[in-house]
Amino acid sequence: MSKKLIAEALGTFILVFFGCGAAAIAGSIIGFTGIAIAFGVSIVAAAYGFGAISGAHLNPAVSLGFVTAGRMSFGDFIGYSIAQIIGAIIAAGCLYLILSGQGNGEVPIGSLGENGWGPGYFGEYTLGAALVFEVVATFVFVSVILGATGPGSSAGFAGLAIGLTLTGIHLVGINVTGVSVNPARSIGPAVFVGGQALANLWVFIVAPLVGGAIAGAVYAAGLTRAED
Repeated sequence: MSKKLIAEALGTFILVFFGCGAAAIAGSIIGFTGIAIAFGVSIVAAAYGFGAISGAHLNPAVSLGFVTAGRMSFGDFIGYSIAQIIGAIIAAGCLYLILSGQGNGEVPIGSLGENGWGPGYFGEYTLGAALVFEVVATFVFVSVILGATGPGSSAGFAGLAIGLTLTGIHLVGINVTGVSVNPARSIGPAVFVGGQALANLWVFIVAPLVGGAIAGAVYAAGLTRAED
């Protein structure tokens, strides 16, 4: 299990470092499309690098989906989630240190790729819109992961399918919430940004977990699961 937890922490580090790093460091250059690709590519890299060790969940919502799907114990979910959150916080801390080395050494609020909604945040969508997007997007994301790694799936292509799905979700949703679908990914940047990012954090913990749990339950019911 210790090897699995290390893989989860390192894989989540890769996701946050490259995904949030693309937004924080190069967002003004590469735009929303570039950021979406960065998140998708980071998932592909982590999935192929660590999938054989831990399954490369990299996301408490994914792990919870595996629990409700009957493919993971609740105890393992707790361990995975802690490792994922630690990896995300370390990655965000590294980004903070890098950004502190630019200009006057002050990292402006909103520079770590944190999630949000409402006035002053991208498309200024409402709380209701943010909740709906995060639940639905996480449901889709976790459903794809369960299907791509379950019975009847094409061996060797799961990482690519998952990465492309995350890219598509970001293309749709960056302007809404910055896209979480992952409590760990949201917690990391919020810890260092503080303020409104921390105040908004509950949405990006609750909504993805709800979406992931529903996806797992639907899978367990056989509605999105291929026949064994």
